[in-house]
Amino acid sequence: MEKVKSFHVSRKVIWGSSIALAVLASIPKLFDADSTPGDIVINSSITLMFSIFIWYYNIYSLPKFSTQRTNKSLFNWKLLLSVILGILIMVVLVIGHQELFQISKMDAPIMFELRGVLINLIVYMFLHLLFQNYQTQQMGMELERTHAIHLGAQYELLKQQVNPHFLFNSLNTLKSMVEIQDPQSSDFILKLSDFYRFTLESRKLDLIPLREELQILDSYVYLLKARFEDGFVLINEVDKRQYDSAIPPFTLQLLIENCIKHNVVSLDKPLQINLYSEDDFLIIENKIQLKRGVLSTGVGLENINQRFMHLIHKEIEIHKTETTFKVKIPMIYDYHNN
Repeated sequence: MEKVKSFHVSRKVIWGSSIALAVLASIPKLFDADSTPGDIVINSSITLMFSIFIWYYNIYSLPKFSTQRTNKSLFNWKLLLSVILGILIMVVLVIGHQELFQISKMDAPIMFELRGVLINLIVYMFLHLLFQNYQTQQMGMELERTHAIHLGAQYELLKQQVNPHFLFNSLNTLKSMVEIQDPQSSDFILKLSDFYRFTLESRKLDLIPLREELQILDSYVYLLKARFEDGFVLINEVDKRQYDSAIPPFTLQLLIENCIKHNVVSLDKPLQINLYSEDDFLIIENKIQLKRGVLSTGVGLENINQRFMHLIHKEIEIHKTETTFKVKIPMIYDYHNN
């Protein structure tokens, strides 16, 4: 599990802002005719030291931002404590500088105290804003992680939605073939075995090469031909140069299954499905010959669309006219499995 990054304020921010405050506090001295360079240095020194102290005090004590969250109130007793402590520290700094440098004349102590309170408020509010921004980023990352986990779980469910009715239909077909002692029964069993072996091996993967998907499709089509005979026709004209592209496993099987579900498939009215590539799309096209009383729920196509959205953030394209139904699948060239 990814470790959550703790709240941190760069030393560049602390020292840079402290130096900037020290410079700003000394600007009035530059326009005071009675000020000496020593006064300016001492004034800046007091402000710099006080600012650095306030920064670190707020970081580690108001509260320890690295381990707990602040309450929603910007102004609270901790800020009051910081202001009081800041006043005391400013008194110590002023007295210390007077004793160290033997200064007889300095600005009125009240001016330093007011400056200290102002610096304290500026640092506290700036730190508070930085931490609120940190919390917002952490919440956003938590939401992204939760969303990713949800999508992953949802995608795992989508990969399991290979229609179980196909197995029952295949077993019924096999039963009929055995009863009439069809010599192709053994081939049918082998193809059925191959198909479900592919199912077990591939459903663990997000993507497989188109070449492997077409191998799965060959076994699937063989089983369909045993069931529908010449009532089902698949014409594969996919450019072999596209075989190294990738596709979510069982996409083609689900699309063909969707065609059979909604269209008449018979010797009198064969269902022909054309599979071909065009630009960066794989296209499955069939002539519309709808069954009576079959309502489309769109679950199969939505399943495929969600898989592509989850993997490459692209949607499939559906084109329907009065006579044809066409689904365009984006080809995936740069891919890896998680």
